[in-house]
Amino acid sequence: MTIRRLDPTADRALVDGLFRAAADYILLERDTPPGPEVTAEFFTDTAPGCDPAANLRLGLFDGATLIGVADAAFGYPGTDDAFLGLMILAPSARGGGRGRHFLRHIEGECRARGMTALFLAVFDANPRARAFWEREGFTTRLTSQPVTVGHKTQDVRRMGKAL
Repeated sequence: MTIRRLDPTADRALVDGLFRAAADYILLERDTPPGPEVTAEFFTDTAPGCDPAANLRLGLFDGATLIGVADAAFGYPGTDDAFLGLMILAPSARGGGRGRHFLRHIEGECRARGMTALFLAVFDANPRARAFWEREGFTTRLTSQPVTVGHKTQDVRRMGKAL
């Protein structure tokens, strides 16, 4: 497995393919199937008050195959905090320790930038994801915050951990 930064032009088709492979998550998140707008958002969105150009957008590869993507912003919710806006793996890559490996890399990148905590939001409708984050040391900081993504509004909980 290798991890590298993703380029919004050169890697767009790979990211599109990963989102199609992980359509189960995209449907859970926004109640619409993945399309070009999801990929565009991955490369342009960021946490409130953060510079999208400063985000860390990474790909997890098994050989030449993109099996996961992650996006982290820096300076949210506090100046020394990082926010993991997305970390998703293809269904075929889930459950084999790859998510843990990917997360460790992201945490290292955050520490290298002087961040002292990592936050994320997990949908209440995704208990498997919440269990993963809890196993990785994240704890709930805020619960039942409604968020709208795409055409869907649902409750999320903000989770965090010290780095």
